[in-house]
Amino acid sequence: MKILVTGAAGYIGSVVSERLVSEGHKVLGVDNFDNSKSGGPYPGIEFTEGSILDREWLIDYMRSNPVDAVFHFAAEALIAISMENPGRAFHKNVTGSINLVEAMRLSGVQNIIFSSTAAVYGTPRNIPILEDDPLEPVNAYGESKLVFERLLKWYADAHGLRHVSFRYFNACGATESRGEDRIFENHLIPIALDAALGRRESLSVFGSDYETPDGTCVRDYIHVSDIAEAHILGLKLMDSANGKAFSLGNGKGYSILEVINSVKRVTSRDFKVVMADRRPGDPPTLIASYNRASSMLGWNPKISSLDDMVESAYKWRLAHPNGYATV
Repeated sequence: MKILVTGAAGYIGSVVSERLVSEGHKVLGVDNFDNSKSGGPYPGIEFTEGSILDREWLIDYMRSNPVDAVFHFAAEALIAISMENPGRAFHKNVTGSINLVEAMRLSGVQNIIFSSTAAVYGTPRNIPILEDDPLEPVNAYGESKLVFERLLKWYADAHGLRHVSFRYFNACGATESRGEDRIFENHLIPIALDAALGRRESLSVFGSDYETPDGTCVRDYIHVSDIAEAHILGLKLMDSANGKAFSLGNGKGYSILEVINSVKRVTSRDFKVVMADRRPGDPPTLIASYNRASSMLGWNPKISSLDDMVESAYKWRLAHPNGYATV
């Protein structure tokens, strides 16, 4: 198949592109490098710099480059920024995404795999979280993703759009060639690796008074390769998965301090940890139930050990000490 990947220079978009190419698909990629690096796109794809916010460019591009499906990763994903400037998050994640589905409609593309987020659940009422649990985001990022999830249903009703959404939890780890290298980094593991490697003086933990075993937020971590596998299965099984949303995680949670200790253990390096105030929009605990993905897609996480996930990220960082500048 011929597939368009938006956000192809980003962390997950690049890994999914790599996997699609390995499966024999022809992959086109677009990205505007808003928070990604020029070396981010997987070398095996046909890449074009551009933004989904440029509606006319996007329509012309998709009409000139017919594809069978779209994998949509382009987004404003920084929660702190979404809380300080919600208009930015909604502009990118809703307006840009509407531009995309309109361009799909006008170019005759009817299949989309959407990269959503566990942030659509907000502060969960039940642990683990089920897909049918209340959707009550506590930050603008989660709300903006939920708006587009709901909009997909209306495009399906009106235009026959076929869609699958993946609500994944904390993506982490790396493949041999693709890893995390952003302009503005906010993910715990790469920040902790920077601290372990002496690139940061310290690591800040935002909140130590949550109702969790050690007072720090608990999150479900999932290896990026497992995320890529789920997206591939979503496309393969579109006939049966159409219209569904799937949570992706390991079904277990690790606190911020547990992740920090894992990084220290894997790297055999110590570093300074500073306790700071809570950030707005951070739920105490997020843990997934992936039963729907398991039963409907045959998907189960293959890399579930926290140390294994951290180790893959560490190996990539050692092999790419300057990120994609060394590629």
